Amino acid sequence: MTEQNNLKGYIHSLESFGSVDGPGVRYIIFMSGCAMRCQFCHNPDTWNMQSGTQYTADELLKQAVKYRSYWGSKGGITVSGGEPLLQIDFLTELFQKAKAEGIHTTLDTSGNPFTREEPFFSKFQELMKYTDLVLLDIKHMDEKEHEVLTGCTNRNILDLAVCLSDMGKPVWIRHVLVPGRSDNDEYLRKLDTFIGTLKNVEKVEVLPYHTLGVFKWKELGITYPLEGVEPPSQERIKNAEELLHVHGGGRQPEASE
Repeated sequence: MTEQNNLKGYIHSLESFGSVDGPGVRYIIFMSGCAMRCQFCHNPDTWNMQSGTQYTADELLKQAVKYRSYWGSKGGITVSGGEPLLQIDFLTELFQKAKAEGIHTTLDTSGNPFTREEPFFSKFQELMKYTDLVLLDIKHMDEKEHEVLTGCTNRNILDLAVCLSDMGKPVWIRHVLVPGRSDNDEYLRKLDTFIGTLKNVEKVEVLPYHTLGVFKWKELGITYPLEGVEPPSQERIKNAEELLHVHGGGRQPEASE
């Protein structure tokens, strides 16, 4: 990959000591821009691509490595959003330079921009050369319900999961549990069955819906679509974790017929 020193990314915010977005202690880079409109989004202020601060890859790495002594053997850099894949050229340069420094790289993505069409697919394959782990958010298994919940189809997102499995790229599947939307035993079982067909899933995480970002919708003058929806009970969280085998460690793919 050629040097692109003039390439800049739009960055929404930075977190120095992240502990929930990948293994170990991590430096989290939240990128601007997202095409999905998830009803439960707690960062609607990341939707606008040009709303962030511009950085070069070198500038971001210089900030991140200040905290390297805290990462230990498992930590590193996680790029989240927003949706990082909307800025795939910048992301690839950032991860390439991070790997040259021996830094563990994690991509947190909804998968929405994914396509096997060119030029995106070749760029994605290049990005994966420098990506150690993918955190893939699967919002809903039912396509129609996914469109209600996010405004977008899930076909290409599920195809991304298959693509990553074929590549053998380590993946953590994340699923936001939303009462009345995704908290349905039938949907959860379908998700579990789908995950069972993948060969690369190291971990499954249930992320309970919360209302901590509602104030941002109000500040932006956007009507919050889940007004009145309460977070799931501990019983429903436990139920989802059991159905998705959250505590089962590494999963085994289904035997082929």
